[in-house]
Amino acid sequence: MWNWKAALKTIAVYKPTHSPPILLIPSSKPVQENDETNGNDIVSPVDIASHATSAPSRKCHPHDKSALLQIKKEFNNPTLLSSWKPDSDCCQDDWLGVICDFEQHYRVTDILITNNSELSAPIPPSLGKLSHLKTLYFEDLPNLTGPIPVKALSKLTRLKQITVKSTGLSVDRFIPPSYSKFGGLVLSNNQLSGPLPKTFSSFDLFNLQLAHNNLEGDASMLFGSTKQTNVIDISWNKFSFDLGKVEVSKDLPTLDVSHNQIYGKLPAGIENVLNLNVSYNLLCGEIPKRGNLQKFDVSTYFHNKCLCGSPLPSCKK
Repeated sequence: MWNWKAALKTIAVYKPTHSPPILLIPSSKPVQENDETNGNDIVSPVDIASHATSAPSRKCHPHDKSALLQIKKEFNNPTLLSSWKPDSDCCQDDWLGVICDFEQHYRVTDILITNNSELSAPIPPSLGKLSHLKTLYFEDLPNLTGPIPVKALSKLTRLKQITVKSTGLSVDRFIPPSYSKFGGLVLSNNQLSGPLPKTFSSFDLFNLQLAHNNLEGDASMLFGSTKQTNVIDISWNKFSFDLGKVEVSKDLPTLDVSHNQIYGKLPAGIENVLNLNVSYNLLCGEIPKRGNLQKFDVSTYFHNKCLCGSPLPSCKK
């Protein structure tokens, strides 16, 4: 085995007179017939010193760096991303909002950009080139507009969490089928409209938040007795469906369906929810006296069509 330490010592004491000596480094390449180096690569001390000092500075994967610089361009080169420079390292030089996995070949795994009104552009399609991306987080970007680049993001098989919150995003069809593998989808406080695609029925997300949009139609496919979802927040939309016909998982801790046009009665299983809000809907019937339902105050239930019983006024007989 070739001794790097000995070679570096040779470099330290070597004083060239004409041309630097040649060192033979054992090669991992197969020996070819008539190969005069006999399976050794010819490397000079100058090459070794250059390699030893320059390699650690090139951590950012070139494919990811190219994609990030293209993303910056598609964002119209905002000053917010001035740290994204071609002559710097995207993983080691504090590129704003860029997080790398230092144990997995320095690939970009997270993009987090928040709190900026200067950034004015659609979500860049080149995000789909970050093949190791796990988390995409955009929040408080009021001039982030246009649709979500569905085709581009659907290529990201490692993507687990999407948060696009409090932006100018508007679209009427925004979820591709592959999104059902995500752990979390937060698209609150945008301008999304239209019905949910049927592919939502296959979703089993840990965290699903679609609040404060203009979504409409049926959202019953979000529920299921065997789903492992921890948070369902579809408040402040225009959803309309029979809540009494859905199956609520006994393991669902947080449910907010307030400020919609949801009708029917409170369904079985809802008594296990720990954080509940069904106010400002068209619900009817008596509030069941079981589970956690009697622990909530009036604000959980008020402003419904004919919901009654404690903590609301008694039902009329």
